[in-house]
Amino acid sequence: MIVLELHQVEIDYCSQCSGIWLNTGEMELLLESPDKRDLVLVSFRVDPDSSEKKLRCPICRKKMQKAMAGLDSDILIDKCRKGHGLWFDRGELHRIVEQGSSPINHEVIDLLRDMFDYKLK
Repeated sequence: MIVLELHQVEIDYCSQCSGIWLNTGEMELLLESPDKRDLVLVSFRVDPDSSEKKLRCPICRKKMQKAMAGLDSDILIDKCRKGHGLWFDRGELHRIVEQGSSPINHEVIDLLRDMFDYKLK
């Protein structure tokens, strides 16, 4: 994992799968609009019926829960059961941050697009 920092937020990036790990609290720091931040964070709902393979938390090594996220709850992410953080497969974090931020020239969206080759819609 490669650790990148932007405005005191550490983004742990896996160069093999292009996934991103955020420790607890870092997601909140990435979303700049307080109203949208609250909407996005409330949207995270555990999906007990997901058939997607469960990943292990990089901190506690326990299997994580699958959670639906995003304003439309259309993004399936991995959430540590013990609250250590969130795992995003390639492109998932970008989609969530884009939903909870101002639309133009946001530094985190620019970083995700440029560093991880994500494309804006």
